[in-house]
Amino acid sequence: MKKSSIHLTDTDRAILDSYCHMLEGLSAYLGAGYEIVLHSLESYEHSAIKVINGFYTGRREGASITDLALNLLEQIKNKKQSDSGITYYATNAKGEPLKSSTIPIRGEKGRIIGLLCINFYLNTPVSDLLKNFCGTASSSPELSTPFQQENFSSDSTALIQDTVRQTKNQVFLDQTIASSNRNKEIIHRLYQKGIFHLKDAVLLTSQELNISKNTVYLHLRHIEH
Repeated sequence: MKKSSIHLTDTDRAILDSYCHMLEGLSAYLGAGYEIVLHSLESYEHSAIKVINGFYTGRREGASITDLALNLLEQIKNKKQSDSGITYYATNAKGEPLKSSTIPIRGEKGRIIGLLCINFYLNTPVSDLLKNFCGTASSSPELSTPFQQENFSSDSTALIQDTVRQTKNQVFLDQTIASSNRNKEIIHRLYQKGIFHLKDAVLLTSQELNISKNTVYLHLRHIEH
């Protein structure tokens, strides 16, 4: 008789716990049209440890693994199926269409310790999808704000240089900041953005601002104290 569970290590459980937190952010991004279920293989009978928007299939936390998921695990074990998971179409108990994906999660020593299942409810109105991805007519303030600027630089050097230049331009355009305080303000804003966590950020900032590294360090010490 086959076992209906596997033994998980503390590291395995920590990995699954990290997925629980990640799913909240993933759900916020995808929107209400997606059901997301995280399964732990520590108990096949009660494998669902995180369920978001479970009303599409009626599943709740503590629900069992599905027959398809069990078959997928057997197929992977027998090397008859890719261990990257599967994407397929299905229907829920009401006969409503879903586009689904089941993705294995690996833990210590490469073992499969869980499954991430995503079901997109295909009857979701297009208007709802557009609201989510365009950020309009939303009750959530963070989704109704203007588009955020994000620097997709090719490497950390370019990221630092671009960020310093953008911050410098913003400070120089602010007439309320005295010219004698501009470099201090630029460094303070860069510090708030976390740019000094990157290697060579002090050197590149000093070059962009045409000041010494020691001056940058001086301003940073004042900020941190």
